[in-house]
Amino acid sequence: MSDISEDDHELTFRVKFLGRVQVLRPEGLQLLEEAALSLKTADITSSEKAAKNSKVHLFLTLSGVDILENKTKFLLYSCPLPTVSFCAVLPSSPKVFGFVAKHPAADMYHCYLFQSKKFSHVLVSAIGDAFRASQKESSVQGGRDLIVEALRHKNKMLQRENAELKRKLAGQTDTFQAF
Repeated sequence: MSDISEDDHELTFRVKFLGRVQVLRPEGLQLLEEAALSLKTADITSSEKAAKNSKVHLFLTLSGVDILENKTKFLLYSCPLPTVSFCAVLPSSPKVFGFVAKHPAADMYHCYLFQSKKFSHVLVSAIGDAFRASQKESSVQGGRDLIVEALRHKNKMLQRENAELKRKLAGQTDTFQAF
């Protein structure tokens, strides 16, 4: 199986998942270094050992980053792109890269670390590009939402005016019939 595949809506990379670490800050190279060091020195439970250092598929779309277990395709983690705050290659280890994402339900951040022999710089660039594209999409969508809302308001105003004109017309018809 190749390490990378692509279609119209997603990029898929097969990489080694080093682990996920809760972090206090949303960004910074120092943060990545600290997370990588904590993974090396951490006492990991058996359930985490199964996920750590395993091959995964990293799916990158305009909506987010999904991490799936290689063999079973079981979804380990899903990170919507708006929650991703930082992504970089580890300066001390060019094959290691990671990103930081805010937990969707809690006020905390997690750093996800991976290793790729060939694609670490490509993946960091792709995640950055997807993030920028999703931001443009959401700002365009936000602009469209404003236009739609303005058109709805104008439609309501025209419906009221139409109803008022119908009442006046009905009133004039009644007065003409009285004569």
